[in-house]
Amino acid sequence: MELTWISIAASLAMGAGAAFLFVFAVKRDWMRNIEDAKYQVFWSDKQDHEQAKPSQETTDGSQSKAE
Repeated sequence: MELTWISIAASLAMGAGAAFLFVFAVKRDWMRNIEDAKYQVFWSDKQDHEQAKPSQETTDGSQSKAE
């Protein structure tokens, strides 16, 4: 029974910490424009994909065979 109370207290403490961090982040304007971060990740991933050398499968539709 003692472990149950410890786990309940730990989960309440983590929930309160997460709520505090969220309120702190909103008040500090950390979440003002989160769309910019999404597009930065999207476009950097797209550029990395375009720079990769196309494999045999992507160029002619067949699967490459290891020799």
